[in-house]
Amino acid sequence: MSRQQSERQASPPVRFGGTQAAGFAPWPRLRGRHHPSTNPHLPGVQSLRSVAVVIDGRGARPSGRHAVFRLGVSSVRVCADRTRLPYTGRGERVTRKWHLVLWLSSALVAAFAVPAVAVDMGIMTGSEKGTYYQFGLNMQRLVKQRDIDLSVYTSKGSVDNIYAVYQRPKTQLGIVQSDVLAFVARVQTDPVLKRVARKIRMVFPLYNEEIHILGRKGITDFDGLTDRRVAIGREGSGTYLTARLLFRVSDVRPKEMVLIDTDEALAELEAGPIHAMFYVVGYPVKLFTNNVTEADGLTLIPIFNKSITEFYPVAQMPAKTYAWQANPVDTVAVKSVLVSYDFRRLDCDSVGRFAQIVSANLDWLKKNGHPKWQAVDFDFSLKGWEQYDCVRRYVQRTGRALAATRRPSENPVMDAIKEILGN
Repeated sequence: MSRQQSERQASPPVRFGGTQAAGFAPWPRLRGRHHPSTNPHLPGVQSLRSVAVVIDGRGARPSGRHAVFRLGVSSVRVCADRTRLPYTGRGERVTRKWHLVLWLSSALVAAFAVPAVAVDMGIMTGSEKGTYYQFGLNMQRLVKQRDIDLSVYTSKGSVDNIYAVYQRPKTQLGIVQSDVLAFVARVQTDPVLKRVARKIRMVFPLYNEEIHILGRKGITDFDGLTDRRVAIGREGSGTYLTARLLFRVSDVRPKEMVLIDTDEALAELEAGPIHAMFYVVGYPVKLFTNNVTEADGLTLIPIFNKSITEFYPVAQMPAKTYAWQANPVDTVAVKSVLVSYDFRRLDCDSVGRFAQIVSANLDWLKKNGHPKWQAVDFDFSLKGWEQYDCVRRYVQRTGRALAATRRPSENPVMDAIKEILGN
């Protein structure tokens, strides 16, 4: 056996990271005609020193007996026991060259064939029968297709949502009412609210939420709630705060403000212990669609009080919004707002990317989501609020960035609100 044949048989397999690459057999011994190459365009690969590649715009030049190719996320290291490969003729040289090319191609595919890691995010919404929760589920379905795992959390409502976005882990987003947001931002006398306000940022304005007041048919307008027992929602809900504010600005004083959630309030209203209930939610709401009939003797109470309409935008619920509602009902509304914590690092990009996906797919949400998506206007200018800069950087690419307009307790935000409004 010649020295050349002996060296060829002893040639080591190609190795990846110091060990033989999985799924790759040692190079076979090749046979070919032994004559020097005269084609300048197909030189024999006689030395690993001669190998140079450019991957993704970056070159890597081998050194010594190792050729290292930087991939950005990993490295492929081709090792050989000798610097020079044996000269065995043009056919073998060309064949070995293509074996090297094919092996490197396979290694690159393996290096880049890593599944994308999904981003975990969380959003605070409301009750399962409310519009916030349905919006959360719609967005969850949308971004799931784009490697974002969005957890949709139920809650008592806007006040809880603001505080959860401020302090709860893995909860980057929340949906809140604009009047709750404004209240937190504008009260400068309470240190808790000031700290929270500094860290809450607007992602998008969403839609108007009409103030539903469902009551007995004998009550003809908002002023008729005087000396009545009225359910205003649980502490922590946006409904609770809005009802308190409406009674404050109108100077209407009910006999009792009953702190129960909407499901319980409807049962109490139908049974008789209370006279009316508040629910701030975008129409149509499932609770009233599925659980109220004309036989219940209930009606939506209109709001005409000028002290209220001076501060809240007027709205109207069309006739037959609910099957038992014969006529249109005048009321007022608040704007729902998607908010985020003021992140400065990784979650800044996560929120920005989330906003970009939602913004670019608004038409899909209108077609496949809750009916209230039809009323969403991401370009609405919410007075006193500037869009989160992490969001602007991303949504500017789709043309939807908004111009700038400018203690030991379960929920200290709720404590501050109660202290300011009075118990």
